Amino acid sequence: MRQQLLLNPTLRDVPADAEAVSHRLMLRAGFIRQLSSGIYSYLPLGLKALRNIQQIVQEEMDAAGAQEMLMPALHPSELWKESGRWDIYGPELMRLEDRNGREFALGATHEEVITSLVRDEIQSYKKLPMTLYQIQTKFRDERRPRYGLLRGREFLMKDAYSFDRSSAGLDLSYKQMYNAYDRIFRRTGLKFRAVEADSGAIGGTDTHEFMALADVGEDTIVYCPSCQYAANLEKAVGVIPELQMTAETNNSTPPEKIHTPQASSIKKLSQFLNVKPQQIIKTIALKADGAPLVVLIRGDYELNEIKIRQVVNAEQISMMTEDEIMNELRSVAGFIGPIGLLGRSGVQLIADDSVRGLTEAVIGANEADFHLQHVQVDRDLPTLMYADLRNVAEGDTCVHCLSELVFAKGIEVGHVFKLGTKYSHSLGAVYNDEAGASQDIVMGCYGIGISRVLAAIVEQNHDDYGIIWPHAITPFSIHLLTVKTQDEAQMKLSEHIYDTLTRAGFSVLWDDREERPGVKFHDADLLGFPLRLTVGKKAAESSIECKERRNGNQYELQVDNLLAHCQTFFN
Repeated sequence: MRQQLLLNPTLRDVPADAEAVSHRLMLRAGFIRQLSSGIYSYLPLGLKALRNIQQIVQEEMDAAGAQEMLMPALHPSELWKESGRWDIYGPELMRLEDRNGREFALGATHEEVITSLVRDEIQSYKKLPMTLYQIQTKFRDERRPRYGLLRGREFLMKDAYSFDRSSAGLDLSYKQMYNAYDRIFRRTGLKFRAVEADSGAIGGTDTHEFMALADVGEDTIVYCPSCQYAANLEKAVGVIPELQMTAETNNSTPPEKIHTPQASSIKKLSQFLNVKPQQIIKTIALKADGAPLVVLIRGDYELNEIKIRQVVNAEQISMMTEDEIMNELRSVAGFIGPIGLLGRSGVQLIADDSVRGLTEAVIGANEADFHLQHVQVDRDLPTLMYADLRNVAEGDTCVHCLSELVFAKGIEVGHVFKLGTKYSHSLGAVYNDEAGASQDIVMGCYGIGISRVLAAIVEQNHDDYGIIWPHAITPFSIHLLTVKTQDEAQMKLSEHIYDTLTRAGFSVLWDDREERPGVKFHDADLLGFPLRLTVGKKAAESSIECKERRNGNQYELQVDNLLAHCQTFFN
C-alpha cells in the first residue's frame, strides 16, 4: 500500500477527554475517529489490526471445534421476557420500538437468540455436544462511555455458546474454550491472567475472566505470586492478618455505653476513642430484595456487594434510607449496632469473618451519639452467622500457600461462563436422551471483546513516540520510507524493495509522500510497525537503514540480504 493513497489522518493534538493511552494514540495515529460518545469508526489501519485479532480468534475457535455463524443484532423483546432478563438486565440494554409498537432490543449479548435457535433445530442427543460462535457488533447503553474502545456503546465481540448433554460434558467444553482463550491471548502478545470472577447479569456458576494487565484497567485483580491463584476483587478471598489489639482484653467487663457526639463514621469514632479501626465493627443496614439485612464487618474493611448477594441469594442489594433504619430497625443511621437486632423477627443479620472472635470491640448503641465499648463478640453476640463478605485487602495472604497477595489493575478482554440450564430451562431448549426422555440442554457461554483486545494491546505496547505493534497484530509488518521522492535512485530502489517484499508475502506500507524526512520518521514511530526500512542517500550503493521499532536497534543492510533478514526477523 502506498501511503500517499492511504486514509490516515494523523493528529498533533487529541481531545482533552481522551484519558487512556490507547485512546490518545489511536486517535493521533489515525486508527479510529469518534462519531458520538462511545461510538467509533475504524479507519483502514485500525480495521486491519482489528481483523488480525479476529483472524486469530477464528483460527483458535475453529481448532477447538466451534462452528461460526451470524445472528441478528435486533432482538424481539419476547425472547428476553421468556428468559426473565428483559427487566433484570437494566438500562444498559438499548430498547426500541418498531412502527407497530413492537418492542425490540439491540443485542448486548445473544444467550436468548442462540438458545431459541438450538431449541428449534436440535432435538436428539446425537447432535450434542455442539459449540457455535459469531463475531458481531454488540450494543450497550453505557452510563459513562470512556477510555475510547475500552468502554464504548458499540463494540465488536466474539461470543460462543456450547451445548452439552450433561454437566460433565459442559466441564469438557469449558476446558476446551478456556484453553483456546489462553492460546488466543498468548498469540496476540498480551500480558494477561485468567482470574475467578462473578457471572453478573449473564448468570451461571463457574466463571473466569481473562484480564489484560494495565494501569488504566477498571477492574482490580488479586493474585498470588507463588502459586496459580488469581481472582477478580469481587471474588477474591484471602487470609486475614492476625490483629494486634490496642487494649488488653478483660472478659469480665460488660459492654459499656459511651457518649460519642457526632462520631457517625469510622474515622471520627476512631479518633474520638483513640482506637484502631480494626477494633470497630461497622453495622451496615441494607435491603436484600426489599427485606431488611444487617451486615457486620470490621471497621478497616470494605463490604463486597456481590459476595453478599450470593450468600443471601438476592437479586438486588441496596442501602436502607434513614427513615427505613428508624422505622424498621428502630435505630439511627451512623449509630446502628447488632445488640438488640440479633434475633429480631423480620431482620436478617450476618457478619463477615473478620468480626469473628473480636474482643474489646466498639459497636453502635442504636441511639444517636452513643456507642458500646468492651464488646466481646463470642460472648455478647454468640449466635452470629458468618460468611466471607469483604474485599480482600493489602496484607492478606493466599488461602492456598500463605504468600502475600498482589493487587493489579486489569482490562477484561475475555469471559467464560458455565450457564448450566439457566437459559435452556426457561426457553424450553431440550433434547431426547438415549431412552427417549426429555432433558434440558446444558450450556456454556464464552465471550471475547475484540475491539477491547485492540485497545489493551496498545495500552501494553507503546512508548513516548507512539504505538509498538506485536508482529501478529500489526496492520503492516514493514514500513518502507523513501526520504526524497524526487531522487530517481531512491525511488527505483524503493520500488524494487516494495515489489520484492510484497511478492514474498510481507505486508508493506510504502511512505512515498512528498513530506519532509522528519515528518515521515515521526509518523513511522507513531504508527509503530515492527520494522522500518529507510531508503536514503546510500540508495545508489543498494544500502538501506533498518530500524526495529520495539527495541530501537538501527543498522545498515544491503538490499540483496534484505529478504532473508525479514524472514528471520519475523520468524
